[in-house]
Amino acid sequence: MTTTTPTTSTPVPAKRLPADGRPSRRSPAHRRSTPLTIAMLAVLAYFLLPLFWLLVASTKSTQDLFNSFGLWFSHAPQLLSNIHATFTQDDGVFGRWLLNTVMYAGASALGAALLAAAAGYGFAKYRFRGHGAAFNLVLGAVMIPTTALAIPTYLLFAKAGLVNTPWAVILPSLISPFGLYLMRIYAEDAVPDSLIEAARMDGAGELRIFVTIALRLLAPGLVTVILFTLVATWNNYFLPLIMLNDPNLYPITVGLSSWAAQAQNGGAGASSDMLALVVTGSLISIIPLVLAFLLLQRYWQSGLATGGVKQ
Repeated sequence: MTTTTPTTSTPVPAKRLPADGRPSRRSPAHRRSTPLTIAMLAVLAYFLLPLFWLLVASTKSTQDLFNSFGLWFSHAPQLLSNIHATFTQDDGVFGRWLLNTVMYAGASALGAALLAAAAGYGFAKYRFRGHGAAFNLVLGAVMIPTTALAIPTYLLFAKAGLVNTPWAVILPSLISPFGLYLMRIYAEDAVPDSLIEAARMDGAGELRIFVTIALRLLAPGLVTVILFTLVATWNNYFLPLIMLNDPNLYPITVGLSSWAAQAQNGGAGASSDMLALVVTGSLISIIPLVLAFLLLQRYWQSGLATGGVKQ
């Protein structure tokens, strides 16, 4: 009879787990990508360097703009004196330009957002004859550059007697084909059909449903359209240039351009520091836009996240 001797095997050590029993994950440091980090830093520098140059240049006189290093401050910074000179030049006309721009951009942004919300809600929740053709026309209008419509708009407003008035800048800015398209896409998911039907069963009219229910649900999309239209109207140059003749009605873009022309040609009213005032005025002009984005970004981000998730 053969006797079999049992063999002993070496135990394999078990893997150690963290205290919570879950397998450990790689640390964030191991997931970093050096080329991606370099690319992101390059993009960040591309966007921030012009702003940094504008901030540095606003502290210099006209002579220092040409005689000192462009990306660093001069030996005698004069930001406060440049700001004071900007607001007092030509009897304080820069302050009027700033108020004009706030009025043009604010009225255009609010009006365009409300019109885009109403039209987008109508395209999303109602079906009518010519629905598809009308929406395709809107999509086609998105591709038309606004500069191509400036001259026909001027001729139309000249016939109506609205040239050289604030309405010549505000009314064309109220039409936002991209805003309408955006609000139509957003309203399809943000406003449930069941909620509209429930409101109708309670006796609410269509206008009341839109004002009291739909507008609240469309608020993040409204903020997005407001921001886009605000920036577009604030930076608009060609339309006010051809529509306005009175310097007291100029927005900042046209006003600073007129100062730059005076500085270059040495026209009437030009001073030796006119170019420095143009640079300082450009810095002041972007501050309201930065504040608007900082104040409204949380509504904008929530709106984009909500619109990107199917309910």
